[in-house]
Amino acid sequence: MSFLELQSIAKSYGAVRALDSVDLAVAAGRRMAVVGPSGSGKTTLLRIIAGFERPDAGRVMLDGRCLADEAHVMPAHRRNIGIVAQDGALFPHLCIADNIGFGLDRATKERRRVIADLMDMVGLDASMALRRPDELSGGQQQRVALARALARKPRLMLLDEPFSALDTALRASTRKAVSDLLSAAGITTVLVTHDQSEALSFADEVAVMRDGKLLQVGAPRELYLRPKDPMVAAFIGDAIVLPAQVADGWAECVLGRVGVDDRERHGSAQIMLRPEQISLERISADNSRQQNMTGEVVDVDFCGAVCTVALRLHHASEGTGAAANSVEIADAPLILRQSTVETLAPGTIVHISIIGTAHVFAA
Repeated sequence: MSFLELQSIAKSYGAVRALDSVDLAVAAGRRMAVVGPSGSGKTTLLRIIAGFERPDAGRVMLDGRCLADEAHVMPAHRRNIGIVAQDGALFPHLCIADNIGFGLDRATKERRRVIADLMDMVGLDASMALRRPDELSGGQQQRVALARALARKPRLMLLDEPFSALDTALRASTRKAVSDLLSAAGITTVLVTHDQSEALSFADEVAVMRDGKLLQVGAPRELYLRPKDPMVAAFIGDAIVLPAQVADGWAECVLGRVGVDDRERHGSAQIMLRPEQISLERISADNSRQQNMTGEVVDVDFCGAVCTVALRLHHASEGTGAAANSVEIADAPLILRQSTVETLAPGTIVHISIIGTAHVFAA
């Protein structure tokens, strides 16, 4: 049974349809990432779950209890839902201890101990308790915000792009720490983000949104390798989408004959390869091996660990050698992201090979 369930949620702001009949279910103790471009409706969805917005239609259910429908809306403060915003939303005039303990009863004798335990839980040193938020780093501030949200022992945790303001290295380490903490506590979590890699690494399931609609929901690996359509494929990561003729588990395309993941499909189709599935091997002028598919590097954009390579495709079906009887088969260059272990200079002739199978999009 789902712990959090959204049933046909709709929300409009004037003529703008922010959410269009969204259905989503999250099991107890699981982490769900809702990902999509700006304006896709993901933050509106989070605000409806939290109780900050009222749905125009549909129901929000939490652990079998209705939080909102067309006739009734439970106030946000009664839902026992924790939320961590993008900027942490800490109180600048309060020390760290008072920020964390803001929602706790000041009269309770256990308050100080609870605050200390929460600081330890999120990896904050006890010496920071009397500091102000502006005396902490961005990652430390987000840990304070998480501790404050955990103080009320929420049934559900909502994370609204909480790592986006952090630099790259700090974002990865903070995300891992938060993920481990929520998993250990068994807290059901919904993360909203526009960062695809963040969604894939953080969540047990990923939901992709666009224009107020839910396009696909599934495990991170499933969405990455078998997206529903080119739109989902492109948003989840770099994708090479090619027209092809498919039959008996093979596709004929501009890259030659490629194995596909659908043996039943026949006829015209679109196939997808991820850049890491394409291997480029430098061809020397005296290379005597028959090259079925070759290309010429026309541009290289160095980006550190990876570089963007623009490749003009050729087909060398006759003769031998790097450029024997090569014929250009595509007007526009193929754009790939490749490791910079061996940087290929413009003008280099390469042999192209495919690793694994291509994904065939549904008709």
